[in-house]
Amino acid sequence: MNIILKYFPSLTEKQIDQFSALYGLYADWNAKINVISRKDIENLYVRHVLHSLGIAKLLTFRSGTSILDVGTGGGFPGIPLAILFPEVTFCLLESIGKKIKVAAEIAQATELTNVSFHRCRAEDEKDKFDFVVSRAVMPLPDLLKIVRKNIKKEQQNALPNGIICLKGGELQPEIRPFRNMVMVTDLSDYFEEEYFDTKKMIYLPVG
Repeated sequence: MNIILKYFPSLTEKQIDQFSALYGLYADWNAKINVISRKDIENLYVRHVLHSLGIAKLLTFRSGTSILDVGTGGGFPGIPLAILFPEVTFCLLESIGKKIKVAAEIAQATELTNVSFHRCRAEDEKDKFDFVVSRAVMPLPDLLKIVRKNIKKEQQNALPNGIICLKGGELQPEIRPFRNMVMVTDLSDYFEEEYFDTKKMIYLPVG
């Protein structure tokens, strides 16, 4: 938990309590339903929670912003972001029922009231949002084809509405089609832990 306070020192007491509760909740649920690699659970705060919060280093979402988390799995990046931005609404989308059950139970246990859950494929989601976020779900061109319909035209944040993805590995093939439109950020610019040396964030405005 200290790693979260290291980079986000202005958390409220409630937020600290919510973040602190995540380890016990995920460890308990992961023993029943495997949503996080067994060897990874010890690194929950760095590899999952802090990684998810990298999106907050790109943009502080304004109150009333709506965000769709595609392929949330056990709730990443949606749940950590929902704790950090209580005035922002999050819809967590996942097609695998047991995974979204874990995310929903953890949101309930941490008293998150700004999160909803849809068990469906992104192709079938009809609502519109300011931003779509995801964590290593699919290549950017494929994601754009599916979620372009879900991004609102009206703007209310410091960056235009669009897609924000957390990724690792070789990104050139998937960002090449977007030329100068896409912004790629090294998470190592924000977080000094070795895990982030190869982690990147992609932002693509969608007009």
